[in-house]
Amino acid sequence: MYQEEMEGGGGGGGSGGEQRDQETLESVRSALFKTSISLDEKRFRKIAGYDFNQGLDLLGLLGSFSSTGFQASNLGDAIEVVNEMIDWRLSHEAPTEDCGEEERNTAYRESVGCKIFLGFTSNLVSSGIRETIRFIVQHHMVEVLVTTAGGIEEDIIKCLAPTYKGDFSLPGAHLRSNGLNRIGNLLVPNDNYCKFEDWIMPILDQMLLEQTTENVVWTPSKVIARLGKEINDENSYLYWAYKNGVSVYCPALTDGSLGDMLYCHSVRHPGLRIDIVQDIRAMNGEAVHVGLRKTGIIILGGGLPKHHICNANMFRNGADYAVYINTAQEFDGSDSGAQPDEAISWGKIRGSAKTIKVHCDATLAFPLLVAATFASKFHKIGNIES
Repeated sequence: MYQEEMEGGGGGGGSGGEQRDQETLESVRSALFKTSISLDEKRFRKIAGYDFNQGLDLLGLLGSFSSTGFQASNLGDAIEVVNEMIDWRLSHEAPTEDCGEEERNTAYRESVGCKIFLGFTSNLVSSGIRETIRFIVQHHMVEVLVTTAGGIEEDIIKCLAPTYKGDFSLPGAHLRSNGLNRIGNLLVPNDNYCKFEDWIMPILDQMLLEQTTENVVWTPSKVIARLGKEINDENSYLYWAYKNGVSVYCPALTDGSLGDMLYCHSVRHPGLRIDIVQDIRAMNGEAVHVGLRKTGIIILGGGLPKHHICNANMFRNGADYAVYINTAQEFDGSDSGAQPDEAISWGKIRGSAKTIKVHCDATLAFPLLVAATFASKFHKIGNIES
């Protein structure tokens, strides 16, 4: 019996076994090679990266991101969205039937552009992204900035003393014993904050005097504008914001070294008051009173700057364009990690808006984004081709 089975080859008995094998093969092929639908190449871009045989062309490289895949494609899409923000004019839209004579005027419609909000966390000002932000503000390419306390003080402090490159692995106890503070792989000597204290205390004294004698009501944005005026340094983005009339908001102004300075000042000379209510009216008004304009938001990182900008745009039923660049994830329910679609559910971004999130460290993505948008337009070096 055993010998007969062996002679049969275990194939299930001649031609019947071959048939079953063929049926099995057809079933496997059906699973492996399921029939595809045809993809519309106008909608689905072919994947291809940059060909360095063409030479070293920054704009060509940036233009290739959209067809590279993964986060390169998200960055490529972000470049397209930001360029649309910059280029949009009311003249691109058809006049409504009930609009007035001025709204029908071609020159007027061409003059009405998109209002761009830029938000960023303080660590980006600690890094070299400060210079990228300064370029944008210096040339008045955005109208509203939102950051955290460190994003204000670090800009001022860098005018007084430098920040240095260290290492992520430098031990905290050793740094502490040497009066050094670590921000990721950046090092800030304690002396920098001593210089900041020496610089800001006379300004706070003067602000208290103006509050007492001239009834000046200080708000975080007014304090920030004053600091930009007083630093009087072209390396400072706050200086350019003051000079160009770009609004800078920071409702958590006390959450940093600046708060430490306000604390010490209040002990020595009590009485300085900073009204956050006026600023929330002003910040929401930045979105509410845009009239016929569209709004675009670019947000680097998460936290307070992201929420403050999105929340203000909720008062106009949402922004028209949105670009997020951060490494936060949404699985923990954080606003920092939330995708643009979550903001749509709140009315902070319009359902019709063009949106993208780039999952990337902004120190990598943002300079590339600016190179392909604000900077290329400023230097008139051509359009990005994708």
